[in-house]
Amino acid sequence: MRGVWRALTNPVYRKLFIAQVVALAGTGLATVALGLLAYRLDPARAAGVLGTALAIKMVAYVFVAPLATAAVARWSRRSVMVGADLLRVVVAVALPFVGEVWQVYVLVFVLQAASATFTPTFQSVIPDVLTEEDDFTAALSLSRLAYDLESVLSPMAAAALLLFVPSQELFFGTAIGFAGSAALVVSTVLPARPRGADGGAPESPFSHRVRHGFVLFVQTPALRPVLALNLAVAAAGSFVIVQTVVIARTVFGQGEEVVAWLLVANGLGSMIGAFGLPGLLRTVPERRLMLGGAALLAVGSLLVPLGLALAPSGWGIVVVAALWLAIGLGWAAAETPVGRLIRRNTASGDIGAVFAAQFSLSHACWLLTYPLAGWLGTAGGLAPAALTLAGLATASTLLAARLWPSPDPVLDPVGAR
Repeated sequence: MRGVWRALTNPVYRKLFIAQVVALAGTGLATVALGLLAYRLDPARAAGVLGTALAIKMVAYVFVAPLATAAVARWSRRSVMVGADLLRVVVAVALPFVGEVWQVYVLVFVLQAASATFTPTFQSVIPDVLTEEDDFTAALSLSRLAYDLESVLSPMAAAALLLFVPSQELFFGTAIGFAGSAALVVSTVLPARPRGADGGAPESPFSHRVRHGFVLFVQTPALRPVLALNLAVAAAGSFVIVQTVVIARTVFGQGEEVVAWLLVANGLGSMIGAFGLPGLLRTVPERRLMLGGAALLAVGSLLVPLGLALAPSGWGIVVVAALWLAIGLGWAAAETPVGRLIRRNTASGDIGAVFAAQFSLSHACWLLTYPLAGWLGTAGGLAPAALTLAGLATASTLLAARLWPSPDPVLDPVGAR
C-alpha cells in the first residue's frame, strides 16, 4: 500500500493527481447519466444508442489525439489542459437540455475531442515530474485508481443522487468536476516540455509530428504486444459498459441504482488490481502479469451467458457482479503497466508523441468494440454478443503472447529512436 501512495509526496504530482480525480469523478457521473439518457430518449434501442454515442467518443479519441498533440506542440501544457477542461465544462452543462438523439452525438464528440487533447498532454507531464521508476510505477497505479472512480465512487454517488434528482442533473456534477480540474492545473507550475518533444522541434512539419508517435510505437518490439492487449481490454470492457444497463433493467428487471452498483463491482476489481500492481511488478515480469490479465478478461466474458441463464433463480445478478469484478481485475493488470513499457523503451523527447499514439491506438480498438457490443446485443441477443467478444479477447491475448519476445527486450531510453 505504501508503494502506491509514494508518488503523492511530490507536490506537483499531488495537485495533478487531485485534478485527475475530480475530473474523472465528474466523468463517472456522466457515464451513468449518458446510459440513462439513452434509455429515456429511446428505450427500445438504448444499447444501440449508447453504443453509437460511445463509438463517436472513440472517433474523437482516435483522430483528435494525434492531431491535437501535433497542433499544440508550441503551447504550454498547462494552457492546453486548462482550455480542454473549460470546453468540457460547457458541453457538460448543455447535455441535460438535449431532447434528440443526434444532439447527444454532437455534444459527445465535442466533449471527447476535448478529452483527447487533455489526456495525452497530462500523461506526457507525469514522466517529467516523477523521474524515479518506482515513483512513476506508483503514479500509474494511482492513475488507474483515479479512472476507477468512474466505475466505483461516481456510480455510488450517482445511485445516491438518483434518489433525489432526475438523472439529467448528474451532468451538472460532471461540469463541477471539470471546473475543479481546471482550477487545480492553473495553480500548478509544470516542467517545460523536454527538448525535441513530440517528434522533433515544434517547427518540424505538422504531418511528421502527427505520424511520429505511431511510427515509434510500431517499430519498437517491446511495444507491439500492447496493440493486441488493447483489443483484448476493449473487447471485454465494451460489453460491460454498453450492456450493463440492459442486463440490469431488462434481463433482471431491476431499477436504475442496480446499473450503478454493477459498474461499482467492475471498478472495484480494477481498484484491487491497481493496489496490488506496484508490489507485484517488483517480482513478476510485465509480460506474465499483463498476459494473465488479458486471459482473465477473456474467461470473464466467456462466462457471462452463465450469469444471464441464472436470471430466474435470483443468483444471476450475483454471478454477473462477480464476473464484472474479475473483468475489472484483468483490465487493470493488462492496461496499467503500459506506461512503464513506454517510458522504458522511448527517448524522453518522444514520450509525448508515443503516449498520444497509445491513446489513439487503444481507443481505435474501442471504436470497433463499442458498436459491436451494442449492435450484436440488440440484433442477436446478449449471450451471443458476450461469446463473440470473448472470442475476440482470446484471439488478441494469443496474438500478444506471440508478438511479445521473452525475455522482454529493453531499450535504453537515451538511445531510443
